[in-house]
Amino acid sequence: MNMTPKEIVAYLDQYVIGQREAKKTIALALRTRYRRMQLDPDLRDEVMPKNILMIGSTGVGKTELSRRLAKMMRVPFIKVEASKYTEVGFVGRDVESMIRDLMMTSMSIVKEEFSENAKESMYEFVLERIVEKLLPPLPSLATDTKKVQYEESKARMRQRVMGGEMDNHTIEIELPSARIEFNDTNMMPEMAKVQESFSALFANLNKGERKKEMKVSEAKEVLLVEAEQRLLDMEAVKKEALRRTEQGGIIFLDEIDKIAVSSRSDGRNDPSKEGVQRDLLPIVEGSSVNTKFGTINTDHILFIAAGAFHLSRPSDLIPELQGRFPLRVELEPLDEEALYKILRQTKNSLLHQYQALLAVEGLTLEFDDEAVRAIARIAHKANEKNEDIGARRLHTVLEKLLEDISFSADEQHGTTIVITAETVHKKLNIVIENDDLARYIL
Repeated sequence: MNMTPKEIVAYLDQYVIGQREAKKTIALALRTRYRRMQLDPDLRDEVMPKNILMIGSTGVGKTELSRRLAKMMRVPFIKVEASKYTEVGFVGRDVESMIRDLMMTSMSIVKEEFSENAKESMYEFVLERIVEKLLPPLPSLATDTKKVQYEESKARMRQRVMGGEMDNHTIEIELPSARIEFNDTNMMPEMAKVQESFSALFANLNKGERKKEMKVSEAKEVLLVEAEQRLLDMEAVKKEALRRTEQGGIIFLDEIDKIAVSSRSDGRNDPSKEGVQRDLLPIVEGSSVNTKFGTINTDHILFIAAGAFHLSRPSDLIPELQGRFPLRVELEPLDEEALYKILRQTKNSLLHQYQALLAVEGLTLEFDDEAVRAIARIAHKANEKNEDIGARRLHTVLEKLLEDISFSADEQHGTTIVITAETVHKKLNIVIENDDLARYIL
């Protein structure tokens, strides 16, 4: 997490074009979290996260900013839609389930890290088990000479297994007990624990009964699961996952404008919207949420809320919730130049993706600069004529442009196709000039 604000912004620049103010706000919020962790414990607990409210149309980079952020920092991160929650008594999900989802994500990250650190031990465990199956142990009354010969044979067998020479040999192994994981985060933690207890009980009853013959290459994968179960300290994994969830977790709360009750609409008659806000309030303010892994305090979880706010305004949220999002940032709509840069300058851009996909068929796809500018111009024009969906419009434009090439790509192995501005206009001008066609196709 020790990245300066400038380094964070530079990283985000690789994936999101523009939106400088949003990047600065997010970078500062993250750096503040790092600074907080360096303080004395007494003061550290007093420093609350500065939650962020991002305002901007769809497709301008709100979700992408948060997603890239979590990937960069390797912290627990989830994206949830506020509109899928309803207050108690209405059909929907319990708002506390977002904290359980975050904890599950944290468990996955930490378990993966612990497995990586224990890789050598796990591999040694698998190797030892396979060698034991290929070379049965000596009887207890074996002579010293036989024991020395056995150890020499065992060392040679280890080398053969490690080199892959024995991969096609068949051995019989005992399969690890199948254990059902209950990851329904909408389930009460107490119920999840009861169900997992039953799962563990039935797994123990069936222990030792399931044996199967398989090749050594397959046995390596199966035994790796057993090695993970035996060698990983799951209590330590849970403890670290809990710590990371509480101290570094990020929840991206999308579509928060959908639960705002606009004074200009008749939404005041919808009790579920304001109810969701009131249910969210204690989670964002700081409360304790029970999970099957332990109790999580939400005081220091960072919440990033986002919404277009076309039909409502941030002031339409209840005052208590507004106060919990002190950092406000408005994202700019994407103009033609921004769309061009998204196609040309972002890492793993859409153009690179299409080129890589068609290269699978042996087809080389190239775009000249004027063609890319024409694509950006048409996408911007479509956004102006219809609903502005930002960079997502590039997906529809490119898919329409390349559909015929993609359909017959398998017949053009070894050829190179250059997309020019003329190709773009020939394919898309008819669509963009006809309002009805543009509305349904682009």
